[in-house]
Amino acid sequence: MGLIEKLIGLVFGGDRNMVRDTVEVFRENAEAGAARGTQVQGQAMSQYGAEFAIARQGAFDRFMDGINRLPRPLLALGTLGLFIAAMVNPLWFSERMQGIALVPEPLWWLLGVIVSFYFGARHQVKAQEFQRQIVGTMAHVPQVLENIKTIRALRADSIKAADTGSDARLTMSSILPGANPALEAWRREVR
Repeated sequence: MGLIEKLIGLVFGGDRNMVRDTVEVFRENAEAGAARGTQVQGQAMSQYGAEFAIARQGAFDRFMDGINRLPRPLLALGTLGLFIAAMVNPLWFSERMQGIALVPEPLWWLLGVIVSFYFGARHQVKAQEFQRQIVGTMAHVPQVLENIKTIRALRADSIKAADTGSDARLTMSSILPGANPALEAWRREVR
């Protein structure tokens, strides 16, 4: 009896499970793996969110953001203004376009580079803001999925949508005919 007890104590004793410890060498403990995965995902989301956190802006930063927002609307409105000017006063428009025809080609290249850099930088800023919004949105995904599941359960064509369950009063009120004011009004008009 002492030999079997010592053998069982060796395998399972001392707050250890030798079989479990040996198996975990070859196969991951699913519960511990899930806990580690959840922890890693939480840390990654926190780090990702902190990377794109909005810093408090001062008056100068807000002013510069306002200035940075001007070129796109000015370019769009200026182009529309040129079309309107061409229709309203074609001679004035033709004089201005003759002046633009005298602009040397290197200056056009420089303008193209400046506009490309401006819109490229603007695209980068917008892409980072978009990533920040994705992080915020991803945090709401489980709640949204639960809401969609609840809403789909409320559809009239879903299974057991009209089920009254164990409520006898509701079952009886759904079986017995009740007053229908629209039908009563129609019957009075037909007579």
